Amino acid sequence: MTEQIRTGQWPNGTKLPAQRHLALTFGVNRSTLQEAIDELKADGILSSKVGSSTYVSNDSWNMLLKQKQPNWQKYIEASIHKPNYQTIQLINEFEQDDSIIRLSTGELAPSLLPTAQIQASFQQLQLDGKSIGYSSPQGSLNLRAAICNYLTKRGITTAPENICIVSGGLQALQLIAVGLLETGSIVFQEEFSYLNSIHPFQSFGMQMHSVDFKSQDKEIFQRRRGKRQGIYYAIPTLHNPTGRIWSFEKKKSFYAMCQSLQLPIIEDDVYFELSFEALSPPLKSIDTTGQVLYLGSVSKTLSPGLRIGWVVAPSPVIKRLADIKMQMDYGSSAFSQEIVSYWLTSGLYEEHIEKLKVELKRRAELMENLLEQYFKEIASWESSKGGFYIWLKFNAPIITTDFFMNLLNQKVLINPGYIYEPKDTYHIRLSYSYTSDKELVEGLYTLYSEAVQAIEKNREFN
Repeated sequence: MTEQIRTGQWPNGTKLPAQRHLALTFGVNRSTLQEAIDELKADGILSSKVGSSTYVSNDSWNMLLKQKQPNWQKYIEASIHKPNYQTIQLINEFEQDDSIIRLSTGELAPSLLPTAQIQASFQQLQLDGKSIGYSSPQGSLNLRAAICNYLTKRGITTAPENICIVSGGLQALQLIAVGLLETGSIVFQEEFSYLNSIHPFQSFGMQMHSVDFKSQDKEIFQRRRGKRQGIYYAIPTLHNPTGRIWSFEKKKSFYAMCQSLQLPIIEDDVYFELSFEALSPPLKSIDTTGQVLYLGSVSKTLSPGLRIGWVVAPSPVIKRLADIKMQMDYGSSAFSQEIVSYWLTSGLYEEHIEKLKVELKRRAELMENLLEQYFKEIASWESSKGGFYIWLKFNAPIITTDFFMNLLNQKVLINPGYIYEPKDTYHIRLSYSYTSDKELVEGLYTLYSEAVQAIEKNREFN
């Protein structure tokens, strides 16, 4: 810990991570960590402020560092962008540890990525100096034309000028936040939402309002929105984290309601290709007024490392988003755009998707069999309709930060429901897309054992 301070990794004023995190990072138990903290406090190197937080002190020899360093902690705490929840920071950190069983990861296992085929496709690309230089603000014209053709199979008719290439769906949300909405805007979402686990809107002063999945009461939207700008973020197909799929009747009635309210819609459709069943058309296919901003991506299907997604929207919106994107990164990778364009136009992409769905369905069935074996008396769930996830609901409120940390100490990583709805203590988003069969068996048994203990403690407490 003193080395972290001496080398400037923990500058003056730094708030130390939670003790559970530090103990896990340093590989010691919490009593040992507490002894070290007490000793450093006695030396004036650490200090406590109001509450239980511990900070790097500005006293004693640490004052020497103050003469050399700015107080970066003040800069961090005053910055615009909101930090992630500590649980999400831990998830992001420990997902890089190969010894961890990742029961909730929202990406494909390396073995499911078409690595050899992507590498071979480099030999088929017809590259010239222009194609690997900076692309136009909206992205490669060849790729946008290929996406137009591809989306016709989804029932969407569009043109290249109505598409902007982005570096994944998350960047699309960030561009929409800074390019289309004013501070104080209302972003509506479902009760459990992916947006609660990231902060593309919150960090720019937008307010998040959750609406019950079944609710389509215009008064709710009118009352909460008032006179402020608003937008609705929806994942009608294979919702993250619940895995739900809206019926076409719900899509039509929802679109009609938003149209009557002049409430724009963000339709996040990055999972649709992974459905195990035939799907109804997306919201964008029935959009007659340019009200739906449609998001797609190859991150969940081909490779997250390519960082290629797209937004389909009216021309003025696309030009605005493209202008801001050019200010941010001067365009997505030219090589990635060429690869995705080739895969979309050669038939390789759809061929890969069909094989991928077969394997994902097999994995989903394995997970459901294991859930039936271990969890049927203590939890409930719906069979997966595709994608990556099963939304597991326990009968007792046991999913807490302590539960998360206990599993992490046993080398099992989960996505607890409270990162999607802060008050939730019942759910876990389980993923079958990343772990091996052996890891899935081991990880779910560890989860079951921990859940049984937590349920017993909950029963005793009540």
